[in-house]
Amino acid sequence: MRRALLTALVLVSALLLGTGWVGIRGWQARNHLGNAVGLARALAEQVLAGDTGQARRTLAALQSQTAAARSGTGDPGWWLGTRTPLVGDSLTAVRQVAVAVDDLARQVFPELLGVDFGALLPRADRVDLAALRRAAPRLTEADGAVRAVRDRFRGTPSADLLPQVRSAVTELRRQIDLLSTLTSAARRGAALLPTMLAASGSRTYLLAFQNLAEKRATGGMLGAYVTLRVSDGRVTVLRQGNAIDLLVTGVVPVLPLDRATRALYGDLIGIYPADVNLSPHFPTAATMYREMYRRRFGVAVDGVLATDPVAVSYLLRATGPVPVRGAAPLAATTVVRTLLSDAYRFLPASTQDAYYASSARAVLDVLLSRTVDPRLLLPALDQALTERRLLFWSAHPDEQAAIAETRLAGILPEREDTSTVGVFLNDGSGAKLGYYLTHTAELTVGDCRPDGRRELRLRVTLGSTAPRSGLSPSVLGLRMAGNPYTARTLVNVFSPAGGSVLDARLDGAPVGVGGGTERGRRVAVATVDVPAGQARVLDVTLLTPVTTSGLADLRVTPGVQSWPTRITTARTCDR
Repeated sequence: MRRALLTALVLVSALLLGTGWVGIRGWQARNHLGNAVGLARALAEQVLAGDTGQARRTLAALQSQTAAARSGTGDPGWWLGTRTPLVGDSLTAVRQVAVAVDDLARQVFPELLGVDFGALLPRADRVDLAALRRAAPRLTEADGAVRAVRDRFRGTPSADLLPQVRSAVTELRRQIDLLSTLTSAARRGAALLPTMLAASGSRTYLLAFQNLAEKRATGGMLGAYVTLRVSDGRVTVLRQGNAIDLLVTGVVPVLPLDRATRALYGDLIGIYPADVNLSPHFPTAATMYREMYRRRFGVAVDGVLATDPVAVSYLLRATGPVPVRGAAPLAATTVVRTLLSDAYRFLPASTQDAYYASSARAVLDVLLSRTVDPRLLLPALDQALTERRLLFWSAHPDEQAAIAETRLAGILPEREDTSTVGVFLNDGSGAKLGYYLTHTAELTVGDCRPDGRRELRLRVTLGSTAPRSGLSPSVLGLRMAGNPYTARTLVNVFSPAGGSVLDARLDGAPVGVGGGTERGRRVAVATVDVPAGQARVLDVTLLTPVTTSGLADLRVTPGVQSWPTRITTARTCDR
């Protein structure tokens, strides 16, 4: 009995000592990781500012903190703690967090530190192609290391963890995914841009500005365009104009349309420049733009880049105000209202298109000629890319294939790993009321069905902040909703690839929807009229293909205001 009690006492003492040891180690690891977060932020600022000396000292301090966190979670006592009930999974997750952060500090950040990001931005209408080539190997190494860390960390469980640990795992996974997106884009850019910016010969690109006041699936109707010529990294403007310049006489689409596209959008998508982006699949619009431009001006452009005034507002944070001949300067805080509201309310209809085109040209001139701080410009570009406000299509198949998996491509994929629902808006009023449109979206993943599929419940809320009187005829347009202040919107809801649409309700009542297919997805089209100052709620039930995943994603049409979205996921089916 004495020996049994002594043995039990020794075991309990060892367990208590081990628990205390793990607690101390955990507290220390938490402090080290917290210090690392602050150092990482400082490092990013110093790298973008070109302060290499200070950045190297910060990197050394960062590596010291991450190494300490890794070491503190890697001893036998910690390993023993990961085998205990209740907290074992959480301790395992903390260890994996420490390892992932240390790998980033040692394998990724040193490569990024060797890149002169300031040299990669346009200076005096020219991009330094030699600097791009020098940066390419380091960006390739950094991207490969980030992807390796991302793939390893994806195996870290986030369920059944202590709340603080689960939050840390979720946030780190999000940050690694974001970093992977950025390094992937940088790697592709460094590899492709020397060719795309015509290191030998010359190239021509069409830059399209989307007018968000009249909604289209990729953002807004074509408002203005600028044609650019690039030779050895130097950019010059060839032509500028508005959408009507690209109108080709005739009633036949400029390119053949397949049956599914014609069923959803009619022939308009291939005839009128303002309607080529009724589809959310940007290559459809880009190829139509290209062919219309070729027929009008005899030049087959090498690619099409699209953006909008909200993205311009982000860029103006970096460049500062931009002067426009004969008008007030464009500023970051007012440019959206100026271009999408004031221009239509206060300028004569005969001068509106010219003003829009000259504003687009002015912003481009400043962006190409003015030296811009990378610490301001790169975050602006990243935000525009994240919100799909920058889209690009290349007429060269090898280049298009290289960017096809990025947000920049604006592609609606026919195959996907995560069930993705699309909510894409097209104006049905023939008016410029899109400036006043507000929108939110919520997507909830349902439980597993016996057939292996899941129901997805989508709720879209559209509102209007438009006044009830006082708008100009240019804003009210064709008044196709009847009441001139009612915004009619065609809401195109795309099912996941291989999925379907089950039913729809508007403000709680069943509503009939049009339908069709695009790129392997079922499409439900609901007409939603939103009176001034009111809101409407559209609920749609969708079905995924067979899947075990409880994850989902949303894609939406960029608007004047960002979409507040919420996705509620579920456990995997096998659990």
